[in-house]
Amino acid sequence: MQVTEKEIRSMLEAYIDPNIGLSFASTRTKVTIKLQGHNIHVSLQLRYPLDNIAITVLKKALIKALQNSIGDAYDFRLDVEIKIIAHKVQPGQHAISSIKNVIAIASGKGGVGKSTISANLALALKAQGATVGILDADIYGPSQPQIMGSYENPDSADKKSIEPLTLHGIQMMSIGNLVAIDSAVIWRGPMVSGALMQLITDTKWRDLDYLIVDLPPGTGDIQLTLAKKIPVAGAVVVTTPQDLSMIDARRAVAMFKKVNIPVLGIIENMSVHTCSKCGHEEAIFGKSAGDALATEMSLRLLGRMPLSMQIRQDADEGIPTVVRDAKSPVAKKYRDMALKMAAILACRPKNINAKLPGVVVESR
Repeated sequence: MQVTEKEIRSMLEAYIDPNIGLSFASTRTKVTIKLQGHNIHVSLQLRYPLDNIAITVLKKALIKALQNSIGDAYDFRLDVEIKIIAHKVQPGQHAISSIKNVIAIASGKGGVGKSTISANLALALKAQGATVGILDADIYGPSQPQIMGSYENPDSADKKSIEPLTLHGIQMMSIGNLVAIDSAVIWRGPMVSGALMQLITDTKWRDLDYLIVDLPPGTGDIQLTLAKKIPVAGAVVVTTPQDLSMIDARRAVAMFKKVNIPVLGIIENMSVHTCSKCGHEEAIFGKSAGDALATEMSLRLLGRMPLSMQIRQDADEGIPTVVRDAKSPVAKKYRDMALKMAAILACRPKNINAKLPGVVVESR
């Protein structure tokens, strides 16, 4: 009996991409089917980035699944296209023309490794083929110039706008690149908020699929400015398993929910320490707290990162682990987390305000 296009579509929409653990239907993948006799041509348009290796894995797995479901009497052709779109932001905000998606990386408490996570997530998205920028939103204590390896001053040809630095293949801007390394920023809240807006709006970002915003810890002026004045597609909360960190992580999640910014997931950092001498693993800061928080808040645990001397050394030397040792197990963890983050964002509605400046349209 001849298979129908409806049957093929139903099977494809229910198929779970092994790279992300989500179905094509949930990630709003556009599926096009051409059925001619025993020839089946399937075109997929994904809303999350995949590198060539991951695309090859997906193609092989999907063709095998189609053959098992429909039969090997058919000849299959499968094309995969990546198209990152702008996703829905909080009410009243409009997309920035040069940035499709702003993703905030936050923590309730300082010292949980959020800035290192932010840099490696940005670089992991770039490794998957996306065009990425990172904005250091910590005005008082900027970390990205050190982590990304440059305190260079950015250019400003017209003395009005700023050219972002290009480091390890991604665009970067930080107040740390505009003030002397040993200078203290002693500003009140309004000045800090104004500086953040200038860093975002005066920087000439170039056609970004994702702008990763490395937020300072807490729920203060910077976070409020971000929520009220900048279109944010989603946020990720970083915590350690320690009880003190989890308390503040809950506050961070609650803040984003209150300002209508979706939380894409939780990252548990410093999850376990492995002894470099004997290989013994020890959960120094506690165990499985990230899972408990994700379950409690109805969120997804994007991953766990180890307490690693190598990660620290790479950050201190300005060459994040995803760049320094791209084939390492730690770099793979970062890529997996970044991909899950992007895939969960792909489940969100499209930002139909993106090409309608000055008009507020709500999609449901």
